[in-house]
Amino acid sequence: MDFANRTILILGGSGLVGHAIARRLLDFGPKKIVLVALFEDELTEAARALDPHRGKTEIAIDWGNVFMPAPAARLDRHQILADAKMRALVIGDLLDDLTPEILKRSHLYQLIAKHRPDAIVDCINTATAFAYQDVFHSARELLNVAHERPVNRALIEEHVLTLTIPQLIRHVQIMTETLRTLEVQGYVKIGTSGTGGMGLNIPFTHSEEWPSRTLLTKSAVAGAQSLLLFLMARTPGLPATVEIKPSAAIGWRRIVRGPIRRHGKPIPRVDCPEPLAAAQAFAEGAAGWKDLGRPLESVYIDVGENGLFARGEFEALTALGSMELITPEEVADYAIWELQGRPTGRDIVAALDGAVAGPTFRAGILRAYAVQRLRELEAEHGVDSVAFEMLGPHLTKRLFEAAICARVAPTVRALSTAKRKTLAADAAKLIATNADLRSEIISVGIPILVDGGRLYRGADVMITPRDGDLDDAARRGWVDLREPNMAQWIARAERIVAQGTERAAREDSSSAEDWEGMDPDGPVEAARFAVWVFKHEDGGERLKR
Repeated sequence: MDFANRTILILGGSGLVGHAIARRLLDFGPKKIVLVALFEDELTEAARALDPHRGKTEIAIDWGNVFMPAPAARLDRHQILADAKMRALVIGDLLDDLTPEILKRSHLYQLIAKHRPDAIVDCINTATAFAYQDVFHSARELLNVAHERPVNRALIEEHVLTLTIPQLIRHVQIMTETLRTLEVQGYVKIGTSGTGGMGLNIPFTHSEEWPSRTLLTKSAVAGAQSLLLFLMARTPGLPATVEIKPSAAIGWRRIVRGPIRRHGKPIPRVDCPEPLAAAQAFAEGAAGWKDLGRPLESVYIDVGENGLFARGEFEALTALGSMELITPEEVADYAIWELQGRPTGRDIVAALDGAVAGPTFRAGILRAYAVQRLRELEAEHGVDSVAFEMLGPHLTKRLFEAAICARVAPTVRALSTAKRKTLAADAAKLIATNADLRSEIISVGIPILVDGGRLYRGADVMITPRDGDLDDAARRGWVDLREPNMAQWIARAERIVAQGTERAAREDSSSAEDWEGMDPDGPVEAARFAVWVFKHEDGGERLKR
């Protein structure tokens, strides 16, 4: 990507790495850089620091929690937890099916829709944000309360809002749909290993037990996110997706003397002139220490989101054989080179691509024998093995609809010339008279909808109507034999015939030709038809092997 006349949005833009990336990007003169972070004051300071280097580049800021719906994005967590209506909104947008309304209510979506970036660099430490809500502490508190008295709904809702994986999945869903809908061209994630490259023996924690379950949750979430990014990179319609995952301590911003802050607040300096009796030191009302009325001050190194470290802490953390060190500028270079299309060898997504065991030649050959044996057994036993609802109602619906079309239309070409009313009537008659086929479909939990608002169903139903909406249920996973859906199958057959005609006209026998294309004068085969729909209508074709 050439950065001239481009807009780059940096999530976590006031942080150590986000700021370094913005500073490096200014050397390329982009049209606009948008810094996004949790707090407005941090962004204002970051933009001010970049101002002497910006040249003609516009630097914009926007703030709020990108993991929240917009109405909650500028509230702190305590405000959200204290407000029943706000909790309900956040939980609904987290756990309900992702709808266009939930997507467009997302603060992340609204930010990207507002600024329309060409590329996004995501420097937010997502794994830390979710893991340090501390589901372990929340669960213990909930169980302790439940042991003493009935638990009210508010406590349950507060616990739900600490669940890490649902939050990660919803964030990735929203990010995916936002990138696709708003046509972002590049997405680079700055991830984390959770332990700075060390193993389960890591001695550094944020005051938790050792080894820390919360820290391991951070690593687990970071790993889950990497695999979700791997899936994003294999999804048609999404931008090039890259993850740079530093595996060392990242530092630093500045080295100065001043007040020491923890969680953004100065540490009060206190003293205890006389020792206390150990037995009374932790008793209720214990005293004996005094506030000196000033903050703790010392020399420190500012390592961004990880806090302010004393020389001793920094030396121990970064020593050879310990967590060691990488600079934010080096991470920034990796991110920018990847955006420019220069492989760095530091992209986790590319590493996963190269390491996974994909399809094999042997399996492809054996597949043909397996399919042939299945066909032989079908012929021997007089059955048509279509679907058992093992891979989702959406696929099952399409397989059975195609199988029904095959029973009433001898070839793809015949299906393409059918009349929708006749096809719907013939399909409905087939279901009414063929008890075996009808029973097989409804036995696996798939209702059959026919014209006149009538349907066949079994004891179990995989998809139930939402608010009585039959059309919605039919789209999601019912066999739909009504005229409008039969017209869709006719239109599909017309496209397949047109594709076959084009292939014949080209007389192309090269390896570039679609040798898997369906023969217009061949039979309607359910599986091939279903795969065709996934490929040509749903964009579901595999990108990589």
